[in-house]
Amino acid sequence: MREEKENRNTSFDVSNKSNLRTQIDSHTTLTPDEHTSNQPDNQLRSGLLGWYAACSSQLLKEGQLYFFSMYNEPLVLYRDKDKKAKCIKDLCPHRGASFQGGQIKDGNIVCPYHGARFSTEGECTNLERITCQHIVDSNYNNYAKKIHLYQYPCIEVDGYIYIYYTGSAKTNVQDFSIKTDLSNHVPETFGFKPKEYAFEEVCVDFKCDWARIIENHLDILHIFWVHGDTIPDKDVNRKVITSFNQKIKRDERFIESKYNHKQPSKGEFITITFVPPGRIFIYKGSPESARYVQVLDHIPLGRNRSRVIVRHYRKFLKNKLLTKLVLFKSLQHRIFYRIFSEDYMVLKTQTFNQQMGYIQKDNVKLLGEDKMVQYYWGWFQNSLQKDNPWSLHPTNEHTNKVHEEMPMLYPPENPTLDDKNNREILIQTIIRLLIPVILIVQGVLVFNSNKDMDNSLLNQGVSSLTSKLQE
Repeated sequence: MREEKENRNTSFDVSNKSNLRTQIDSHTTLTPDEHTSNQPDNQLRSGLLGWYAACSSQLLKEGQLYFFSMYNEPLVLYRDKDKKAKCIKDLCPHRGASFQGGQIKDGNIVCPYHGARFSTEGECTNLERITCQHIVDSNYNNYAKKIHLYQYPCIEVDGYIYIYYTGSAKTNVQDFSIKTDLSNHVPETFGFKPKEYAFEEVCVDFKCDWARIIENHLDILHIFWVHGDTIPDKDVNRKVITSFNQKIKRDERFIESKYNHKQPSKGEFITITFVPPGRIFIYKGSPESARYVQVLDHIPLGRNRSRVIVRHYRKFLKNKLLTKLVLFKSLQHRIFYRIFSEDYMVLKTQTFNQQMGYIQKDNVKLLGEDKMVQYYWGWFQNSLQKDNPWSLHPTNEHTNKVHEEMPMLYPPENPTLDDKNNREILIQTIIRLLIPVILIVQGVLVFNSNKDMDNSLLNQGVSSLTSKLQE
């Protein structure tokens, strides 16, 4: 096993990535604080608080509310009148109601309790607040202007909606002290440009500890044993499970592990990169030339409630008509759902064993390929102690469970979308099989129709000739 240590600047230089910087700057004027540390240069600087890809652009529909949570804190995403994504605490400051059942009108978010309407329009240029414009009637208009929603910094880049989560929402987004650069998290930083790829995306929900899901995605060997019958690759199955040579790279921004076959002729198997607090890149070869790049974003909704956004970028089969014809999207979704269902029982039981205190240092025997997992858990335990995110919005046995009881939306916890996807595959397959039959039947009918027409004309001609001969 070989380990490489790199010294790099804390703030990634994006001066040569003008498009990315323009996108970021156009959404916010926030800038990272100058940040120094006595940590070694090969130690991750980000903790459990910071930038999360909390939602994908395609999930945040205009005129709709997207509810989720972070470390038990209920949050809402929506688009304002300029279609700009906003992330607010799910709390109306008038009487403490949720925005569940509320609506978006002309880009303003409306509370379902008294109709309080909140807008991003404001008179102060140095403030970025979401202010109440109207409640009940005009007698309260002056009062309304003193009511502001609590929010988090929110930026939309490359089809992802990122929030800067600290656990302490503020009425003025300019009051946040940004300690990590968003550019450290975006795909372009790691060598590939999303616009050069097509992609399929799913969200998956789990009732288990989110940190265990990240560990699972850093584990290379289980792919052969657990998913060998599902992943469409003849070289990945239980019969060929094998150990790998591993080369690890660590710096202050990420941990990267490159796995190579023991046989030099086979070369690289896969590369996995962990970017804290919740993003993982998986690809083969260099990111610039990789035929596919998988990006996984892990969101800690609450205790035993987690969400993962899975995006599979590819440089092949990019023609939209062809992919639609072969049902590529639906088939990809079926594979994704099946893979995560295969992981689910392992993740739930690991979570239980961890919470019971059964997974202690003396009870865990790591393999050589688990080195990245070891580094990850070292970072996680240190960050957990330093940031203590679960203490920000703690619950107890007396806490109302309304948010925990809301149904999780996606497989494997909720099979509704998986069932719908399978039905769609069946229906579309039947339609595609019937099309040739329908065309053949139509061809036969047309042929017979033409034949009957020819026979009718022939009979008419014979009759006419016979009549003339008789005359």
